[in-house]
Amino acid sequence: MKIGLYFGSFNPIHTGHLIVAQQLLLQANLDKVWFVLSPQNPLKKKQHLLAEDKRLLLLKNAIIGNDDFEVSDIEFNMPKPSYTIDTLNKLVREFPEHTFSILLGSDNLEKFVLWKNYEEILQNFKIVVYARGIIDEKWEQYRNVVLYEVPYIHISATYIRHLVKEKKRIRYLVPAQVEEDIMKWYSEE
Repeated sequence: MKIGLYFGSFNPIHTGHLIVAQQLLLQANLDKVWFVLSPQNPLKKKQHLLAEDKRLLLLKNAIIGNDDFEVSDIEFNMPKPSYTIDTLNKLVREFPEHTFSILLGSDNLEKFVLWKNYEEILQNFKIVVYARGIIDEKWEQYRNVVLYEVPYIHISATYIRHLVKEKKRIRYLVPAQVEEDIMKWYSEE
């Protein structure tokens, strides 16, 4: 099976993530998209993260009814911060029957050279890139980097967290069940 791995903190998962995942599933001819929840991204500050178990629940609730999507918590039992190359190697060992690609926004592609063992990733895995801004032509030389144009709605998890903090509605920015869970948790604080 061809699996697209959508790594992220998903703090929280939002409609933009889901639209991108669905479009890349279709355009890149993938069989499934796995949302790989990263407990701690080494390139991001740990502050403002919802607890990983809450983010996991939000992810699971966001994809209910879509059999093309799955959620992976593989990084929960790995050293933190988690590095993509280590996760990829573990996935290849555990699921040798699958072929894995990484789904990545073009803004993150520009930071890709900061990733641990990025050359190994480039050599061994397809990088499925969705445009979010201008892409540097240097990436065209890599056969495993493939660009797709997908509808992109600029929704940020930071903006959603800001609205929640201000006790404002996040309707339509996130799936309904995700909104319900988030609002319940923040009302309990």
